[in-house]
Amino acid sequence: MIDAIAVSNNRTQDRRQDMPFFCAYHVGIKMGRRIGERRVSEKGKSVYVDRYTGNVLFCVIAILLLSALDAYLTLNILNKGGEEINWFMAVLIEESTEKFVAVKLALTAMALILLVIHHNVRLIQFFRVRHLKYAILAGYSTLIGYECYLLELAAAF
Repeated sequence: MIDAIAVSNNRTQDRRQDMPFFCAYHVGIKMGRRIGERRVSEKGKSVYVDRYTGNVLFCVIAILLLSALDAYLTLNILNKGGEEINWFMAVLIEESTEKFVAVKLALTAMALILLVIHHNVRLIQFFRVRHLKYAILAGYSTLIGYECYLLELAAAF
């Protein structure tokens, strides 16, 4: 008599685990290989990747540079008689300009780190976090244009 051996069918089981919020890959300690969605079944889900494309790096560096230029132009506007509307930044400027610039750039950098980590997360149906980064870049560009306009107005008087 032959005993029947039961063979389990593991093809239908999904053994993958969710990535933790902060892990060695997100922090940059380990370099992974994922640059996008691995399977068609992942379409529509929030996907965390290990490597980022060049345009993400360009966008982040551009936002940081525009943030530094914003701090510089803000200080120039204040020297020409302008007024800081943001009460938190006004308190920092009154304490010291170095503290103002450091806190402004640190807050921008920390926000960008979180946005880069979650750049594939969907906020609304077709709107992902990466689109938010481009909107922030456009907003900073518009702000720099407005500050240049204010400096031209101050120079005219």
